[in-house]
Amino acid sequence: MPIHSAPLLVELGTEELPPMALPLLGDAFAEQLAVALEEAGLLATEAPRRWYATPRRLAVHLGGVARRAADQIHQRRGPSIKAAFDAAGQPTPAAKGFARSCGVDVPTLAKETIDGGEYLVWRSTLPGLAAIDLIPDCIKKAAAGLPIPKRMRWGRGTAQFVRPVHWTVVIHGKRSIKCEVFGIRSSNRTWGHRFLSNTSFPITDADHYVETLKKHSVIVSFDERRNLIRQQATRLARRVNGRVVLSPELLDLVTALVESPHALLGGFDTAYLQMPTEVLIASMRDHQKYFHVTDEAGHLLPHFITVSNIPLTRSGRVREGNERVLKARLDDAHFFLEADRQHTLEQRLADLKDVLFHRDLGSLFDKSLRLETLASAIAGALHVSPKGPARAARLAKTDLVSSMVGEFPELQGIMGRYYAAQEGEVSDVTTAIEEHYLPRYAGDRLPSTRTGRIVALADKIDSIIGIFSTDEAPTGEKDPYALRRAALGIIRLLVEKRMNLDLKSLFRLGAETYIAQNRPVTTQACDKSIAFVTERYRAFYEAAGYRADELEAIAATGTAHALDFNRRLKAVSRFRQHPAAASLAAANKRISNILRQAGEQRSAHIDSSLLELDAEHALANHLLQAASVVSPLLQQGDYAQALRHLAKLKTPTDRFFDEVRVMVEDSALRQNRLALLKHLADLFLAIADFSRLQLGE
Repeated sequence: MPIHSAPLLVELGTEELPPMALPLLGDAFAEQLAVALEEAGLLATEAPRRWYATPRRLAVHLGGVARRAADQIHQRRGPSIKAAFDAAGQPTPAAKGFARSCGVDVPTLAKETIDGGEYLVWRSTLPGLAAIDLIPDCIKKAAAGLPIPKRMRWGRGTAQFVRPVHWTVVIHGKRSIKCEVFGIRSSNRTWGHRFLSNTSFPITDADHYVETLKKHSVIVSFDERRNLIRQQATRLARRVNGRVVLSPELLDLVTALVESPHALLGGFDTAYLQMPTEVLIASMRDHQKYFHVTDEAGHLLPHFITVSNIPLTRSGRVREGNERVLKARLDDAHFFLEADRQHTLEQRLADLKDVLFHRDLGSLFDKSLRLETLASAIAGALHVSPKGPARAARLAKTDLVSSMVGEFPELQGIMGRYYAAQEGEVSDVTTAIEEHYLPRYAGDRLPSTRTGRIVALADKIDSIIGIFSTDEAPTGEKDPYALRRAALGIIRLLVEKRMNLDLKSLFRLGAETYIAQNRPVTTQACDKSIAFVTERYRAFYEAAGYRADELEAIAATGTAHALDFNRRLKAVSRFRQHPAAASLAAANKRISNILRQAGEQRSAHIDSSLLELDAEHALANHLLQAASVVSPLLQQGDYAQALRHLAKLKTPTDRFFDEVRVMVEDSALRQNRLALLKHLADLFLAIADFSRLQLGE
């Protein structure tokens, strides 16, 4: 490495950091520090960077950090040469004043051509500051820019961070930089593993950080610890002819909880396998942070894998302790199951009266009755039997007041399905009770049954129109009722599952269920709800690769039918590749401008007797032929085929604009030509506003 640069190591030693945020904090610290050093002129953009994170430390290693910032050339432009010197070539007061302000004599100044003129110029060199003077402020700037929603204060100082800071290490090459970060004086000394090597020791070289920490039982690399856990857990699962289920979220969480991972295999009584699999997994994964084990077919085995932060010298005792804790948790789950079986879901419906959905919208009992009515109406609109959707909607929320969901909230819907099946409900109903929450997040699966899709749609419609009627629509980053997610869910259900339903009709039905409960919903609330959902089209379709101008062209038609919007968009997106697309888009722009500038009442009728030129006759005839073919295609929603026929209008349209003057003085002739253009534009507007497409520009 060149002598003018050296690697930089920065470590912040803290109390236990929030595990879920650990990778984000580590990556952000490296990014922010690199940006700060680049701005200070100490780091090249392509310089290698690594971040490290354990439960009680964040560290960054940056290669090639300069020992001194580059010198800065400062340039000042003075008066023009003409103004700086008189006819005899002597400096004028302007030149002397400029030289004096620069602290030099006039002969020291340079002459330079700038923007076509010649000026006096003064250049000075400001020496770059040493890295030792710049790095401390860069660290503070990086730490201040971390994504920490709530910062802590500790001790008597004013420093704030995600957790109290106990030590800091700043080493540039082999040199320890003395500075103060979060009120702590930096040094080259760090700390080892809290239990295995609880002592401080020096880091003598920034490049030896990882190896030095390993000697003191700390694996600082997040990725290395995660890989170790994966390897150890996989190996242990093979001992019982199983495979460990390593969900990315749990794997990252466990990785963030240890500095030296040591996996351990445990087990539980096979009798517990009689309980729902989801209950067992939730007990292990969500409550105990254990990885569960399955056989090759995916069936749960009576084993689990936990990860310790210390070597398991007495693995038998540690295993027994974990098994004892899990047994207590599973015994509780069994008790809740038995208690829940004492009441049917129908009986639990009344208990929902005590659970508030919203202070202005009633209880979950009220919501359940609305969902029952709305699901039945949606089923009718789809020409299917309303019996199953109505029943599923009635029972959909009842497991929320069960003991099991009270203890395991993540099992809402799942326990409802389980209890409904025990009580003899048909499979469509039981599945819909679980699936009506879908999709829970972007990319999540959709309900697999028609009944589930209907109830899921009803639930989201009810929530959106209800909250909009209370004037609590999402604003900025705040969306406490997850209405944006609900809106995207509605779009996905309608489009991906091809549910032939109009948003206006859906929200009208939703409003009627509130009105039936004496909770008036205004037309304005309905309109805002529809606009809120249609606004989500942009995010949904841009993520799928469609262009902004295509979306604007379809949105301009005002269609509130998701499937219809989808068909139009696909047709327009394909049509833009057609040879005639650019010319027709330009023609539509021109027509739009002409009609707007005309600003007068136009006849909707084309008078054939006023068609003087061949180009007018040709366009009128082609319009008549196109309309006869395209109109039935539009009624069928076959926009792609309709556009293929409309593409034939390119030649007569181009000829019309080449040979015909529209804004003539003769009023009747002008009105007739405007009507002709209006008919042409309307044919395209029946699909999309092609004047909004950016083609051939």
